Amino acid sequence: MANKKEAGNYLSDQYIDLVSEKLGGQVLWATDDFFAEKENLIKPGRGIFIPDKYTERGKWMDGWESRRKRTEGHDWCVLKLATPGTIKGFDIDTNHFLGNHPPHASVEAVLLSEDPENTEEAYAALNWTEILPKSDLDPGSQHLFDAQDQQRYSHVRLHIFPDGGVARFRVYGEVWKDWTQVPKEEIIDLASALNGAKAVACNDMFFSDMGNLLNPGRGVNMGDGWETKRNRTPNNVDWCVIRLAKRGLVESVLLDTCHFKGNYPDRFSLEGCDATELEDWSKAEWKPLLAQQKLEAHKEHIFSEQLGAHEPVTHVRLNIYPDGGVSRLRLFGRKTD
Repeated sequence: MANKKEAGNYLSDQYIDLVSEKLGGQVLWATDDFFAEKENLIKPGRGIFIPDKYTERGKWMDGWESRRKRTEGHDWCVLKLATPGTIKGFDIDTNHFLGNHPPHASVEAVLLSEDPENTEEAYAALNWTEILPKSDLDPGSQHLFDAQDQQRYSHVRLHIFPDGGVARFRVYGEVWKDWTQVPKEEIIDLASALNGAKAVACNDMFFSDMGNLLNPGRGVNMGDGWETKRNRTPNNVDWCVIRLAKRGLVESVLLDTCHFKGNYPDRFSLEGCDATELEDWSKAEWKPLLAQQKLEAHKEHIFSEQLGAHEPVTHVRLNIYPDGGVSRLRLFGRKTD
């Protein structure tokens, strides 16, 4: 079991946060969230600290914080993944919780076809499987743990011993989708995070994360997209590589510059590669999918007839000229074997 504190997040580099609020993850139940609401656990970022901010119940904290336990037992919280998946690891972040963090935590998981009754008794009665044993936590630290089980799950339960505060909780893994139930003729979004797509590399994400490109819905603001810094290099091209949810043929493209009004890219293009037989996608040969297209501010752009003929692809590279922000990218197409 890996436990790395304040190190590069090797889990987020490889996997999707299955419980992300942006993807549709939910915090369903907590035994106690007297000081700070359980819903904060899955919000973006690591949490902030405002020194002079208080509520009627005490110090305002950006996380989930229970009261000091004066009885036997410990606190726990149930979360629903945005989509069922295999869990590869966790980030239990006690950022800003210094004298009030839990000394230990563990995680259990279960696969459900539907949500149980939203009561403590109903959740306690489920057949949970422990996938992270009771582990030490430090104050104000990011803790990365590998999962000890590779089955499919839909819900997780975070235990803290005995009480205290956790700023953020991430459940990293891979989306599970039964592709045998998807007909070959069905058009799907090959670039949807909920189908298993992931942004795997880019040259710049100074203002906002590349992973936002694949989230469901339209962006809620300018921070909910992929935005690069202003680049003064002549003929600059910023780029982002997306691993598709399934090898397939792209038949139409939707690129959304929602909220990007004075900072959208002037143009964009797409390239694709098939890395099926390669251990490293970066060694694949990129081929044109869509030639450079003009963009406008705060608008959904749809392209289909402009797409060039191409073989099935596993990865797509989005190129923007010369820099700027894109809210969402949808790549609609059909799966291939």
